[in-house]
Amino acid sequence: MKRSPTPILITDAEESQEDELKRRERRYIAMMLLRAACVILAVVLVMLRVPLLGLWVTLCGLGMVLLPWFAVILANDRPPKDEHRLKRYRSNTQQSHSLPSQPSGKVIDGES
Repeated sequence: MKRSPTPILITDAEESQEDELKRRERRYIAMMLLRAACVILAVVLVMLRVPLLGLWVTLCGLGMVLLPWFAVILANDRPPKDEHRLKRYRSNTQQSHSLPSQPSGKVIDGES
């Protein structure tokens, strides 16, 4: 394992997997509770027969349809992988198409 010559700052440390999972779960639950609130609000608005009922019910309906989609996308969202993890593979796969400047090994000329 190679060690970096510079120390890692604590502010640069990654969040633990458990903390990241808990944060994503809380965000998902909050969005599902907001969806439930949209359902309840739509029912209450219909019962009260408020002005512009169609507009309000449409907005609540959009919330009920779009929030689960957003919740799943955000719950599955992870931070991007570090680029340095892939550097070792990139440097090994690039092959030089130029000839070496000095020949390697014994050189046999036809004239000697």
